[in-house]
Amino acid sequence: MTDDELEEGFDRLNRLITSTDDLQSFLQGMAGLASESLSRVRGTQIECAVALHRRKHRTTIAGSSDIAVWLDQIEQRLGEGPCLEALDVGHAIVVSDAMEEQRWPNFSRTLADEGYRSAMGIPLELGSDAMAVLDFFASPAEQFTPETVADAQVFGDMAARALRLAVRITTAEQLVENLRAALEGRTVIDLACGMIMAQNRCSQFQAMEILKKASSDRNQKLYEVAEAIVQRVNNSQTSTFFEK
Repeated sequence: MTDDELEEGFDRLNRLITSTDDLQSFLQGMAGLASESLSRVRGTQIECAVALHRRKHRTTIAGSSDIAVWLDQIEQRLGEGPCLEALDVGHAIVVSDAMEEQRWPNFSRTLADEGYRSAMGIPLELGSDAMAVLDFFASPAEQFTPETVADAQVFGDMAARALRLAVRITTAEQLVENLRAALEGRTVIDLACGMIMAQNRCSQFQAMEILKKASSDRNQKLYEVAEAIVQRVNNSQTSTFFEK
């Protein structure tokens, strides 16, 4: 890749962060850029999928096409293939010809059956809480030469930097949403406790025990029991007000 192509690629990756609404959309855009970049370099159509693994989250897969996503999903399901191997060893793994590949017979057979003889996995360094890999597919054999691997690794380094930022932003947004939900739940429970205290002339501790017992007897979550109590009095959805 030329310096101008690298600059353009990095700029487009950064623009994806602000122009996409969620992490899945960002990954799809990133896979599309990877496909476009390597297809231009090789002069043949190269599809790309990306698999993101985060702690306590399901694997997120996106791709430049439906077939790229499907092939990546098959690889994950079989537990064998170049992208999984790339994640394990930490460097690029290439399938030169799926019809002759012996390392992953089941996945190689799937590749060949779908008309893709070349494949490559490029791991992305994201830190301790996440890891990702770019999975490339091409129909002709012998497409991922050392020069193409080098270009893919350069793109992978840029993609990893952009993805690290996208993951941090998504994590921060999720933390805010979780905190908001927790505060809203706490508001309902506190209101219900206050109503129980007023009705039974009891302490806050005793009111909470009454609420917990009702939750256990009805086999409902504490929040649901509290919401039902508040709605009987309020006749509308409870709101939590956040100062801006």
